[in-house]
Amino acid sequence: MIQFVLLISRQGKVRLTKWYSPYSQKERTKVIRELSGVILSRGPKLCNFVEWRGYKVVCKRYASLYFCMCIDQDDNELEVLEIIHHYVEILDRYFGSVCELDLIFNFHKAYYILDELLIAGELQESSKKTDSLVETAKEQAGSISNIIAQATK
Repeated sequence: MIQFVLLISRQGKVRLTKWYSPYSQKERTKVIRELSGVILSRGPKLCNFVEWRGYKVVCKRYASLYFCMCIDQDDNELEVLEIIHHYVEILDRYFGSVCELDLIFNFHKAYYILDELLIAGELQESSKKTDSLVETAKEQAGSISNIIAQATK
């Protein structure tokens, strides 16, 4: 099971977090601070897996963002690496060529796609044919935008 998902910039700024296990706000802050220090200080040639507090943290850097998922000790790291890659592929398809700014200004869309991909820390949508997922996300975003536009008139 995935415990949590973190997207961290190279500067150490958190761009997205999703928690699937109960952590208090104080614990979350401590986890983010501790893990961002560990991940950002690692060399680029080191492996993508880190053992941390009895868990494994799987990290992959894409452009200026580190995508990290914390998993149980007995989970398959390579499968989680594929989940991260799958999520990045979906984001890339949705945004055209996804960048950090897309996630900053459209974080609700990134959360929506993540929620469609993972439910309660388990993979739900593993199909590489992501067209339907991307189209659904675009329709959902369009309807939310219309609701906001109507409410602000």
